[in-house]
Order: sequence, then structure tokens, then C-alpha cells
Amino acid sequence: MEHSQILEIFKKTNALLEGHFLLTSGKHSNQYFQCAKVLQYPEHLQAICKIIAGHFKNEYIDTVISPAIGGIVVGQEVARQLNKRFIFAERQDGKMSLRRGFTISPNENILVCEDVVTTGGSVFEVIDLVKENNSNIVGVGMIVDRSNGKVNFGVNQISTLALEVITYEKDNCPLCNEGKIELVKPGSRNFKK
Repeated sequence: MEHSQILEIFKKTNALLEGHFLLTSGKHSNQYFQCAKVLQYPEHLQAICKIIAGHFKNEYIDTVISPAIGGIVVGQEVARQLNKRFIFAERQDGKMSLRRGFTISPNENILVCEDVVTTGGSVFEVIDLVKENNSNIVGVGMIVDRSNGKVNFGVNQISTLALEVITYEKDNCPLCNEGKIELVKPGSRNFKK
């Protein structure tokens, strides 16, 4: 599947939004990728995650992990296609943690999967969590890389769609300065405007 085909799926499912958005990173943007709108369709989920699973199919992987909440569907499907265990990390007291009885054993080989990466903050936190458990990062797979490859996790990584999307610091956002378009937070983490 080509990048143009994936971008077309985002447009067809109304998952590429235009407006004024507060991103998980705390930055502002005029575009937002709502992967959940694409991933609600099993055929799109399977086809897009097949690219990530195919990239890592020859790697030795014990477990796939994702940051909650956006990456869960992606990680679960990649793990299913690779026939590997899947777990997710979630925030507890502001820090990525393993909960719900999930554990990582020392020396496990872990693949991290995420839906959208802008600064990579959540993925870096999951990588740190894996390393704190004395395990190995095999790689990172993501659906959308909003940095167009600028975010480097220092491991084998793949994105199914890489675009450079303009982002602004909240204090230097022309959309805020214009005041014409209301700031919206469509993601899963809460931030103050």
C-alpha cells in the first residue's frame, strides 16, 4: 500500500481534520489525524497494520506494547498479525506505567506501536519503561509520523504515512492570535489551553 493510498483512506473516512487543534504534545496545529476514524474499519486496520507487521516479521519479538489510548488498537492488531503477546502502558500519576497485571520480564524483546507521533513523547516514555524493566526495544511502528522522520527513536522504526504537519508553540500560534477558529482538543489526554 502506497502512502498516497493511506492518505486517501484518511480523507475518505474524514480522519484528516482541518481547524485549530491542541495536540497531545501541547503544541497547536491546523491539522489533526484522528486515527480512530480510520481504525474503526477492520479492513483499513488490517491493511495498514500489515505494513508495520511486515516490516518486523523477521525480528525476534516477544511482546508488542503501546501507549494508551491511541496506540492500543494498532498494537493489538500488529501483535495479532505477528502472533505475539500484546500489552499497553497507561498514565498513572502523570507517568507511563504498567497496570492491569501487565508485566515485562528482563530481556524480553519488545516492539512499540503507536497511532500518531508528533514529538514522540509517549513513545519515548514507553521506551524508558521497557528499559527500566531491563528489556530490549526491537523497534517502533507507527501509522502517522507527523514529524516526517525528524523524530528518531534510535531503533528500527517505520511509519505507514510520514508527513510534515505544521505545529506551533501555544505562545506563538497564529491561529490563536487570529482568534477566528476555536481551539479544540480531540485527543485522549487532557491539557489546559
